[in-house]
This record gives sequence, structure tokens and C-alpha cells, in this order.
Amino acid sequence: MTADALTSLVARQPSITGAEIVASLAPPPQFANASFDNYRPDDDYPSQAAAVEALRAFIQSADSGPKKGGGRFGRRKPAAPARKPGVYLDGGFGVGKTHLLAALWHASEGPKYFGTFIEYTALVGALGYAQTVTQLTGSALICIDEFELDDPGDTMMMTRLLGELVASGTRVAATSNTPPNALGEGRFAASDFLREIHAMADNFETLRIDGLDYRRRGIDGQAVAYLPDTLHQTVADLREAGRTVTLDTFAGLIDHLATVHPSRYIKLIDGVDAIALTGVTQLHDQMQALRLVAFIDRAYDAELPVLAQGTPLNEAFDDEMLGGGYRKKYLRCVSRMIAMTAATLPA
Repeated sequence: MTADALTSLVARQPSITGAEIVASLAPPPQFANASFDNYRPDDDYPSQAAAVEALRAFIQSADSGPKKGGGRFGRRKPAAPARKPGVYLDGGFGVGKTHLLAALWHASEGPKYFGTFIEYTALVGALGYAQTVTQLTGSALICIDEFELDDPGDTMMMTRLLGELVASGTRVAATSNTPPNALGEGRFAASDFLREIHAMADNFETLRIDGLDYRRRGIDGQAVAYLPDTLHQTVADLREAGRTVTLDTFAGLIDHLATVHPSRYIKLIDGVDAIALTGVTQLHDQMQALRLVAFIDRAYDAELPVLAQGTPLNEAFDDEMLGGGYRKKYLRCVSRMIAMTAATLPA
């Protein structure tokens, strides 16, 4: 990697193969040890504890199907009540849905995959649809984090993929800020698209999880914004201490994200300890905003602090965006950016 690529995200032109995507389909580092036991439900929101018990039952039901009889004199165990092959965790941002999804993944046996919606669509792009079906067939569990809709074509492709996997015996678990019957609400209204969404919803038992955003507990509602001199001095100090800190203009990063497929954003930040951005301004273009959301999601999963100068990052999306169909996605991103700018990286 060149010296420029070590100090600037814009200088990086990452690539990723289908094999690398498959190898990465596991919970991010911050959820490497997630379990039902170390999830801390809020007593003020009983739905959180109820979700834990429902997910434990979902796992147990995987091996509780009808048993073969024990011969002429053997007794046949009664069949367990039928459960849907999928479970859907619906709730606001910051209530622990990803933790619970990762806990389910860790507690499940057999071949399994965990990834974001973007990662699965990227896998189809890298391998092709038929080869992706072959790769994932035989899985005991597929976990999909943040099932969000940016493109109706991607969503219909994913519902078709999930339908084939479920038919082969794979179970599916997903999270979103929107229940499956409402996915696409306020965004797309094509009748064939809505049919796909309702067909997908039939495979899922929806678990509603209420609560407060844990990232905002004890954190002020404003993203940290550095003064220019302070930012550059902080970057210099961290680099002097041997940390890999990239420094880019906000506009430069936004433009660069348009040249890199979102599936490669994880490689864009490979080896980085912190991200520094100058000249942050409010965005008014929806596609730019959605790319920023996808990038922040990957940086947040990698637990990277963000040092930013200019407009506070929690003001990066304009009022029209915050009132539109992607409102929940933007608010989740705002929550994450506040937490990331509050994080510290010792020099």
C-alpha cells in the first residue's frame, strides 16, 4: 500500500472477491462475544426480555421437529408446534437488535452466515445468483442485519433468494427499523414490488423491540466538531504515536464513495485506526447521503473513531431527508456518528 493510501481514504481503490465476502460473513468484532446472557434488557421495556426468550425458543425449535417412530412398539413423539422459518427483529435504532441477531448466530449450530443486506447483494453481484444459491444452500441459519430498501430490484432478488433457501430448509433471521409488511413504505409503490414484500413477510415471525437508543445514553446529542488547528494537531499526534489515521476533505470522501461499490467500503477502511474529515457540510443529494450511511455503517462496525471539522456530523442530512422515506436509516446513522465522534483513540 502506498504512503498516500495509508493517510487518505480517497487514495484507496479497494477490490473484493466473492470468496472474501463469504469469508467475512460473520458478526463484526464488537459483537464477537454477543450472547443472550450478556444482553441487558431494559426493565422499562418488557419487549426486550420477551425478544430474548422468543429467540431462545427459535433456536430450540430448530431441533424439535417430528421424530421418526421407534418401530412397531415405539412411540412417536408429538410434533412440535409449527414455527415460521424466519424471525424478524423490528425496532428503533440502538435497542440492541444487532446484538440479539449476533447472539442468535453464535448460539446456532451448523453452517451459518451473518451479514448486512448490502453484503448479501454484493455477494450475488460477485458470484452471480445461481452460484450464490449454491454457496448458501445447506446453511442452518442466514442472518441479515439492517434489511433496508434502497433499490426495489435488490429487494426482489433477495426475497427470491430467501425463498429458495427457506424451501431448502434454511432458517432466516433479520433486523430492520421497519416491519417486513411495511418495507418500502413511502419509497416504492409498484404492485409487483409490494407483492414480493408481503410474500417475504409470510416467512417471518415479527418480534417488536421497544426501547431507548443505548448509544445516546450518557452522550450529548451533538457530534463533536473540532476546530481546524486542533484537528490537524490531533491527527499529527496520533500518527506520531504510530496510529494509522486517514485525513480527507468531507467533499472528497463523498465524491470518492460514488466510485467504490458499497460492498468494498469495508476494504476502504482496512488497517485504519481512525478517520479524520475536514470541511463537513450538510448534504442535499439523496444518493450521496445513502452512500455516507453505508460507509458509516462499515466504519461503525469496525469501531473506528471519527474526528471531524466543520458542520457537526449529526447535521449532515437536511430536513427533507429526515422527513422522507429513509428517515429511520438517517437517524440511525446520526446516532452512530454521534457515538463515533465521542469515541477516543489514545495517542
